[in-house]
Amino acid sequence: MATGAPIRMRIDPGITLLQQWLSPAYPVGAFAYSHGLEAAVETGAIGSVDDLRLWLEDLLTSGAGYSDPILLVAAYRHRDAEDLQDIDQMARAFAPSKERLAETNLQGAAFCQTTAAISGHEIAKLTYPVALGYAARLHDLPLEATVHMYLHSFVSNLVAAAQRLMPVGQVEGQRILTGLAPLIAQLAQDALKSDISDLSGSCFLADIKSMQHETQYSRMFRS
Repeated sequence: MATGAPIRMRIDPGITLLQQWLSPAYPVGAFAYSHGLEAAVETGAIGSVDDLRLWLEDLLTSGAGYSDPILLVAAYRHRDAEDLQDIDQMARAFAPSKERLAETNLQGAAFCQTTAAISGHEIAKLTYPVALGYAARLHDLPLEATVHMYLHSFVSNLVAAAQRLMPVGQVEGQRILTGLAPLIAQLAQDALKSDISDLSGSCFLADIKSMQHETQYSRMFRS
């Protein structure tokens, strides 16, 4: 039997770093936020797996799943420190509720703190998508992969939150992610051709649910 030298797989260290940053093990506290999903389940706006799938599609096409990648790309391509701060202020202004602002602000601050500690780069407190875009630029990571993996992580976290709030099984959750994969890929590509003037949002029910969650009596999540 013929034998040969073992085939060595070349792994891009940049992709490995992105996997680390967007892993549930990276201490940004993403598990503590439901992005208004908890209030939507509580009030019956989401009552089935099909409802959840449509809700996530809307967030991707008209909510934070659309706007966050634009902010990330803008931060990656920022011209100077003043431009970066303007982008970050835009991200804060675009948050539709107190809890959604805290969600992006606190996750961003945690990301900046941890990333600065392990990389040696000084990173000021920034909102989450802006922080990720800025850090990816500092580390010379591929922008396309950064946007794509950020979006996938965003949706994955919401699927995981839904599995704690309603009867969504592990396999069904993976079916949802598989079904949304083409949309995630397309939105990542669209974001690469965007600029900050393309920011928009029209997920009004999701925004209202994030406001209602602020006064919800019994809560599992922080948003």
